[in-house]
Amino acid sequence: MISEPSRYYAVELQALPSRIGQIRRIVSAHLRHWQLDALVDHAVLGVTELLTNVHRHARPEKRCTVEIELLLDRLTVSVRDHDPRIPEAVACQDPLDVYDAGEELATSGRGLAIVGALSESWGVRPCGADGKVVWFTLAAPPPSAPVEPRADAVCVPVTDLSLPAYAPFPGVPLSAPADPAAAPALTPVLAPATALATARRVPAGRAG
Repeated sequence: MISEPSRYYAVELQALPSRIGQIRRIVSAHLRHWQLDALVDHAVLGVTELLTNVHRHARPEKRCTVEIELLLDRLTVSVRDHDPRIPEAVACQDPLDVYDAGEELATSGRGLAIVGALSESWGVRPCGADGKVVWFTLAAPPPSAPVEPRADAVCVPVTDLSLPAYAPFPGVPLSAPADPAAAPALTPVLAPATALATARRVPAGRAG
């Protein structure tokens, strides 16, 4: 049975080797959905060790519940079984050195020693004759900064634009000022009054 409140998942199972591999994938998928990719390796390793302890030591049955919960900046992973006996952590020089990520169905766990080495905190909560809960916590990374929306168009003042210089002739841009010396000044020429008086009239339709 799987329940799905916000940021909380609970899975009930029999702690058998084949099921432990499935729970690894379930926990990994939920954490990636919550954008907690950085916690996947430690959370999966920790829950594997707790389920392995249930498989090896719990009596009289192997039924248990795995819970993962994200509250503020803490991820809590817990396994509840029906054996009231309280486990004890066994000292280990470096429990993380012997971990093989490829052993998805491994049942020879390092137990609470490795859980204590990879987690921020851990503990055992007795539940009387109903069993116990073994839990550990991991610090969750801060949420990613939201992506700021980008405008589709950017308005730039005309004075800020740097336009290429186009020229009708090589080397002469349109913006070049006119050179007064390049063009001779034009002086109007007026015909003498006597020439106008003696001008011959030409009837319409004739030439010459």
